[in-house]
Amino acid sequence: KEAVIFRDGSSYKLKPLHGETLINLALNAVSSGGQALIFLESRRRSMSVARDIATALKDLVPRRQLQALQKVADEVLIRGERTSIGELLSSCISGGSAFHHAGLRTEHRRIVEDFFREGKIKVIAATPTLAAGVNLPARMVVIANYRRFEPGYGMLPISVMEYKQMSGRAGRPQYDTFGEAFLIAESSEEQDYLMENYILAKPERLYSRLASEAALRSHVLAAVASDYAHSETGLLDFFSRTFYGYQYDPRGLQETVGGMLNFLSREDMIRFEREYIHATEFGRRVSELYIDPLSAVILRDCLKREVKHPTDFTYLHLVCHTPDMSPILRPRRDEAVEVELFLNEHRDEFACHVPEEWEEEESFDYENFLGEVKTAMVLNSWIEELSENDLLEKFNAQPGDRYSITQNAEWLLYASQELASIFKIRGLHGRLSRLKERVKQGVKEELLPLVTLRGIGRVRGRVLYNSGLRSLDDLKRVPLRRLVETPLIGAALAKSIKEQVGGLVEEDEWRKLADKESEQRAITEFIEEEPEEKPPPN
Repeated sequence: KEAVIFRDGSSYKLKPLHGETLINLALNAVSSGGQALIFLESRRRSMSVARDIATALKDLVPRRQLQALQKVADEVLIRGERTSIGELLSSCISGGSAFHHAGLRTEHRRIVEDFFREGKIKVIAATPTLAAGVNLPARMVVIANYRRFEPGYGMLPISVMEYKQMSGRAGRPQYDTFGEAFLIAESSEEQDYLMENYILAKPERLYSRLASEAALRSHVLAAVASDYAHSETGLLDFFSRTFYGYQYDPRGLQETVGGMLNFLSREDMIRFEREYIHATEFGRRVSELYIDPLSAVILRDCLKREVKHPTDFTYLHLVCHTPDMSPILRPRRDEAVEVELFLNEHRDEFACHVPEEWEEEESFDYENFLGEVKTAMVLNSWIEELSENDLLEKFNAQPGDRYSITQNAEWLLYASQELASIFKIRGLHGRLSRLKERVKQGVKEELLPLVTLRGIGRVRGRVLYNSGLRSLDDLKRVPLRRLVETPLIGAALAKSIKEQVGGLVEEDEWRKLADKESEQRAITEFIEEEPEEKPPPN
């Protein structure tokens, strides 16, 4: 039924181990002692395929290996806050498969990569991001779909370069004498198309990343601010020696660089003194902050604007409104109405122009704006201490995306804080500083003193606060015994807290508390591992 056709015309039949092609390919790889990487077009499909493969693999993986996999699965559950995605990943790993995409926590992606390299995880179902940045070879690589969804365009064929990047993962050095990369065709016509347009095709031409306006804006400013070039002639000489200058016509290069200089001059980031160009204080700081000059202009103008009802959401949305915020979490169809309702209820809190849906020329801007609003809503819920699983359920904000947007927001809030100081905007420096720390920690403002301590995050900080220990002074005065009795605070952490706040720790008392904790832990582990007694025979 399922034949593998090679570029030279030779072929062979797959063993019929499963009725579904993807799973059958994976099982064939594992049954022959190899591993498989399956590239899929979406996160959702990678998770469902990994789940199905885990079910099918359990009869092929030896019991001893399944026991080792269970330890890996348990490790997933103890890394970070518990979410439904983490639970699904743990379940898949216990069966020998895993999924990998940008929505996973960094620690979970690392676990998947490390234990796949060790050969414990047999199959990974992944999105193409894995092919771009991680060296993870396998005996078999399967590209399940040669089309990708592009917003505004629909499903489009991937490039030959992307196909070569993914298929190049086939073959494990020092383990395999060969590797196999598969494209799946549903008909003989599709088979011919894939052979001609991917397997036998040459990769597309490479283009310089400097061709994008955002990259060129930043590099032109950086060249001036770092004192590398101080004239238009010097800039043109510099860029003409780059790959970008090699690829493009010199007249086009001159026009583009001239346009960038006009923009930077108009926004007061650079100044001309005859032929000499120098960076202003604003321009130099923007370059040092490594943000897009266009982001800096947006932040400057909006921070100066008078807002009817400024709140934390005002500044969370402001950083989401910049080109440097990525990814933007676009509303799903079933939540678009809710996001629009929030937008209309909070119009007085926005520091920027709010586009209108009914204005045809702004329809695309309006859709992007809804994405910015949703992203800011996620950030706002994060600093109000909504759990990662609740963020996932309410906004479909996966842990990896949450991490990315909080990292970007933290940096952009710092940039906003710096720009507020440069332009002497009163009352914002302290507010933005506190908001930045809340985004970093994911806490309400009342927990900020507690989460400065090593070993205390948003969960333990809330436990301490609810136990009446609401300041560093409270922690300094509280008896060690009571601190140890607080949920999630063990003897070692209690001692660390007391030392950090300058509290008194009597070594004998701490030893007794630590020994008691060890005894209780040993009893618990014994009860969990002790097999149940079999009922007596009748």
